[in-house]
Amino acid sequence: MSRGSYSILVLAKAPAAGKVKTRLGVTIGDVQAAEVACAALLDTLETCTAAVGADRCHLALAGDLTGCVDEEAVREALSGWSVFRQRGDDFATRLAMAHEDSGPGPMVQIGMDTPHVTVALLDAVAQGLSDSDAVLGPAEDGGWWVLGRHDPGTAAPLASVEMSTTRTYDDTRAALVSVGHRVVATTPLVDVDTAEDADSVTAQIPGSRFAQAWRVARRAQTEE
Repeated sequence: MSRGSYSILVLAKAPAAGKVKTRLGVTIGDVQAAEVACAALLDTLETCTAAVGADRCHLALAGDLTGCVDEEAVREALSGWSVFRQRGDDFATRLAMAHEDSGPGPMVQIGMDTPHVTVALLDAVAQGLSDSDAVLGPAEDGGWWVLGRHDPGTAAPLASVEMSTTRTYDDTRAALVSVGHRVVATTPLVDVDTAEDADSVTAQIPGSRFAQAWRVARRAQTEE
């Protein structure tokens, strides 16, 4: 599958203090955690736009961008994107509904916790759809960081999977396979959930917005 022949769906929370990256917030404070989340989101949006163009990018948003960290930059990065609200009472349902709302055709879905994602990684997921129904990328914590699919209905089984556990990748794969989907794996990545994760990702992308925001947060933590 060639570049630009697929679309991208990002699920994200508006980067507002106390509403995002709460696990990191315990370590660095809610304001700094929101700054880091915003940087991760901006890096992610930039990479997705570079991969397929803004007109093929969708954002399923939780929360409100009004008053969020660096609101102007976020809105500018979303220029040309299709933006819609997440719906559903739990994250698993919101995932499935976001696929339904984003429409048909080959789609690569990620979150905002992998600011180190590259165009090449996204293209590889789309290429994996050439001979499968779904492509699933394991995260090192037992979850998954990416799902590629052809049809929105492919993601429907996600609604029954318990998210944010050490078995989420295995359970998601099993749910997809149980309804007859052919599933292949792609490159594992670290999801940024903890300070250790953030340190690891910063080392991989030292010149990124995320790395800069994380270094600032770390310095502030040290100075307290």
